[in-house]
Amino acid sequence: MAKGTNANRESKSKKITLKMAQNRVELTLGGKRRLDLSFMGIAAVPKCVQKLFDMDEVDLSRNMIRKIPDFIAQFIKTSVLDLHSNYLEELPVAIGYLQNLRVLNLCNNRLTSLPSELGLLKKLYTLNLGLNRLDALPASIVALKELRHIGLSDNRFTRVPGCLLKLNKLESVNMDGNPMFTKKMTSQEPVDTSVSFYLVKESFLCTECLNRCQTERKNIKPLCVLLQRSSLFNDLFSPLCTVFRGPRG
Repeated sequence: MAKGTNANRESKSKKITLKMAQNRVELTLGGKRRLDLSFMGIAAVPKCVQKLFDMDEVDLSRNMIRKIPDFIAQFIKTSVLDLHSNYLEELPVAIGYLQNLRVLNLCNNRLTSLPSELGLLKKLYTLNLGLNRLDALPASIVALKELRHIGLSDNRFTRVPGCLLKLNKLESVNMDGNPMFTKKMTSQEPVDTSVSFYLVKESFLCTECLNRCQTERKNIKPLCVLLQRSSLFNDLFSPLCTVFRGPRG
């Protein structure tokens, strides 16, 4: 029954022609060319999209896409790739060819692992992997020296990935909704650690408390603080949690 349902969905998938895709190209305020194929009801990336390989930004979010084709390697000029809210179970190794990628949004898919080629995206600034089925990150993540923000919320992590500690420019990490926090909160046994993590939704903080937290940051050097200033990052990582690192007490 389930297989039939999936087959019906794919058979009803909207067919996208080159002309239709071209009509979905727009200019951003910054003068970038953006291909927006979100909410198109497609189950596969249209082959005609190959002819639009010179796009600065590509949005394929909120569809039923199960696989990213290898021709994604042609999009070497693309700096923003939005694939959130699809049915992706894996990424092709060809993702490593997108050398100019700065924002990669893979939130709300079915990813269980990531290719090591992800570490080839040297210019990556923001990576959203929230709402997937990940329990580990590839060791190659340490090569993302420009990475500032990473979203790992609602996955299957039981600990903070050690590779993140080697990213000197990393400013924020969202790990809300992972088993690591649930286990700590429900465990009957005392946690023997010199550091504790406190999760607080930013919207729950009054102005006074928010200012106090920002002041304390200067003294305790948190592992990561999710107090966002970028509107683009807020869109990709909402809802957010603030993670503070402090002494045990």
